[in-house]
Amino acid sequence: MRNCLEGITVVAVEQAVAAPYASSRLADAGARVIKVERPEGDFARNYDKLVRGQSAYFVWLNRGKESVCLDLRSEADHAVLDTLVAAADVFIQNLKPGSIEKLGFGSADLRRRFPRLITCDISGFGQEGPFSHLKAYDLIVQAETGLCAITGTQHGPARVGVSVCDISAGMTAHSAILQALYNRERTGEGAGIQVSLFDAVADWMNVPVLQHNYSGYRTVRGGVNHPSLAPYGAYRCADGKDVIFSVQNDREWVNFCEKFLKRQELTRAPGFADNMERLGNRARLDEIIEWRFSELSCEEAMQELEAAGLAYGRLNEVSDLSTHPHVRRVEVGTPEGTVETIAPAAIFNSERALLRPVPALGAHTETVREEIQARLRPRAASA
Repeated sequence: MRNCLEGITVVAVEQAVAAPYASSRLADAGARVIKVERPEGDFARNYDKLVRGQSAYFVWLNRGKESVCLDLRSEADHAVLDTLVAAADVFIQNLKPGSIEKLGFGSADLRRRFPRLITCDISGFGQEGPFSHLKAYDLIVQAETGLCAITGTQHGPARVGVSVCDISAGMTAHSAILQALYNRERTGEGAGIQVSLFDAVADWMNVPVLQHNYSGYRTVRGGVNHPSLAPYGAYRCADGKDVIFSVQNDREWVNFCEKFLKRQELTRAPGFADNMERLGNRARLDEIIEWRFSELSCEEAMQELEAAGLAYGRLNEVSDLSTHPHVRRVEVGTPEGTVETIAPAAIFNSERALLRPVPALGAHTETVREEIQARLRPRAASA
């Protein structure tokens, strides 16, 4: 499974996060990914200098790729990209709206020329609609989709702490490309795929939107408390540490009352009998739960929650995750030396992931140019 996409060539005119996420996962599966960068490079290379002098985003999302620097405004480099696309299976791009068409590589035209090609256009707001012409970055889309409005505390909205819109768009593009590759195996036809950050996260917002549209339910920002399940959130223990736990169904509610709270009478008490009642009586419920947690250390609370058959976890910091005993880690080479990263989430056949290195800017430019020249020589000789 590790090299299941071996023989597939992906050409990606990409920058930032969304498209590089999709292409990096294709590279992890064995595809050849040719990353086309401006002469000055993908601007994500300079987001920060915090990983051996390199950008954390770039190290994470560009392993296993070939970096080719092209100035697509020049005739010679335009021809290089044209030759690359002609031999590719997948073409991905996420330049600002309209840019790729101006350069002569619009997906509609490419699909006419190369019917087996799979094209994937990733944008902020899509190819159609009143906002389609706008540039969009992650926080803008978090705000526009209402995600910020349901994230944060009663004091105000907040940004999700990672670039969730870019990542969700990249995940969506990756799965769509795999679907298109499978369909091409059956039909011989490529596909034109469009993914936007807005659409990807709007889809994720279906639950609060459905609740609002059909019941008038308003999702309230609750910090680290769940907006529509109770009890489900963080509670402070006697040693000052926070534990998060969840009650998901009636059986767990009964176990929680009997085995953790030691108050069996609450299981069917007015205001607590089912989830909707508990949501309406959350302040009183939290008082009872907070009092119980205040009697226990973090370790004691987790032991009792586990004995009651409930899901629980600690409210960790990033530093805690970095040393977490359950995190799987893998090494990846970079131009500035080997770094340790969190391993890809999918595990195939119990194998340990082996990641190809992150490329230096333009590391493969000359090799690819020579490859193209060698490919063109037989044509010139036969002409």
